[in-house]
Amino acid sequence: MSTTINADVLVVGFGKGGKTVAAKLGGLGRNVVLVEQSDQMYGGTCPNVGCVPTKALVHHSRKRRPEDAPQEWYARSVAEVHALTSMFRAGNRDAMQSAETITLLTGRARFTGPHTVEVAQGGGHATVTADTIVINTGSEPIVPDIAGLRDSKRLVTSTDLIHSTDLPERLVIIGGGYLGLEFASIYGQFGSQVTVLEAAPEILGRLDDDVAEAALDVMRGEGVEFVTSAAVTEVRDGVAQTDVVYERDGQRHSVPADAVLAAVGRAPVIRGLDLDAAGVRTSERGGIEVDEHLRTSQPHIFALGDVNGGPQFTYISLDDSRIVLDHLVGEGRRSRADRVAIPATLFMTPPLATVGLTEREARAAGHRVRIAKQAVADIVAMPRAYVVEETRGLMKFVLDAETDEILGAALLSVDAQEIVNTIALAMRHHVTAAELRDAVYTHPSSTEALNDVLAMSEGGDRRPGAC
Repeated sequence: MSTTINADVLVVGFGKGGKTVAAKLGGLGRNVVLVEQSDQMYGGTCPNVGCVPTKALVHHSRKRRPEDAPQEWYARSVAEVHALTSMFRAGNRDAMQSAETITLLTGRARFTGPHTVEVAQGGGHATVTADTIVINTGSEPIVPDIAGLRDSKRLVTSTDLIHSTDLPERLVIIGGGYLGLEFASIYGQFGSQVTVLEAAPEILGRLDDDVAEAALDVMRGEGVEFVTSAAVTEVRDGVAQTDVVYERDGQRHSVPADAVLAAVGRAPVIRGLDLDAAGVRTSERGGIEVDEHLRTSQPHIFALGDVNGGPQFTYISLDDSRIVLDHLVGEGRRSRADRVAIPATLFMTPPLATVGLTEREARAAGHRVRIAKQAVADIVAMPRAYVVEETRGLMKFVLDAETDEILGAALLSVDAQEIVNTIALAMRHHVTAAELRDAVYTHPSSTEALNDVLAMSEGGDRRPGAC
């Protein structure tokens, strides 16, 4: 059975950016077709296999008491997280299906021409033609080409791991980036013995050494083992375990595992789209090539989110949708160049949030800098850290010595993922460190730490007593 649909707008991929474009244009009366290849991915990566389930697991892992059996607690946590993601998925589906101007198709899409896509569904296919097309197919985990890895029965991706109710006793993570470190923190807290193998000589090497070491010390204190300069050469399955073989300093080593997580990054999902048929070019790194306005080599086709090779964050996909919508129904002025001071958070516990330049980067760029830094345990104006029993970490600010503006910040602390948004907003609007230092914040809160930490950049101790 085949059908033909003529639409104003076709959105391929039900991610954050795609659904935002579809909802907005549908609300303006445009005839929109939204295609998603799986009914398990309505809403995209974030609510199904990304941000929501992983951060929910962070929360559940921290609630486990010493007397709670790890496997039992983990299985219960995964079940609760699955219930949460199912709720989000259903909400996304219902929001689209209830809109009279939006048609939701579930099936695999492939281009047959610049304006035409064929969608393979269970009982046949649909041919969709549209004046404007938006590609929002996201990204997928990369499995590196290591001997024995892809065939290993104990190989897991991040998606596999969060869908399993079996807690691995020994988890080996290949890759020490943000994804690998988040899973190391999560599963270490659930009770797994975690080993992280990183090929580079440093983990979190982009950060200043003091910040990176503070973050790693937190995880080491929870039992996570890190091995740097570790080139994984082979993965060997045995009956009772898998051995992950790596070379370091010219010597071969191996570490046993019940599960091996490949956490070396994610690649844009373009396989099967037949982009050549639409005349859409891809970049050397495998993403869809776009300009600053997210137009592809075909002016009527846009690519947003992970698939365009940009930063792989849900909030970037959302901002991508704003750029596209501005060009379709707005003034056409927004572009990726407008983005300033975009924060990022590694959701370990406590979270590590960063924005702007590191001290090393600021000095290399020629800035005269002042540094404001304190250990969280020493910030007397931040009693919230003691209230919630999380005093680990530090806060570090890189300040321009001439303008007093904030060049960058690294926050390893409770609520860092929230505080960093205030810092980023201040940076975008050229609010000085002195203004943040002297601002009035609620009490007890984490934000009021700015009163204390930013005072330290003056070289003196202006701190009042706690409370």
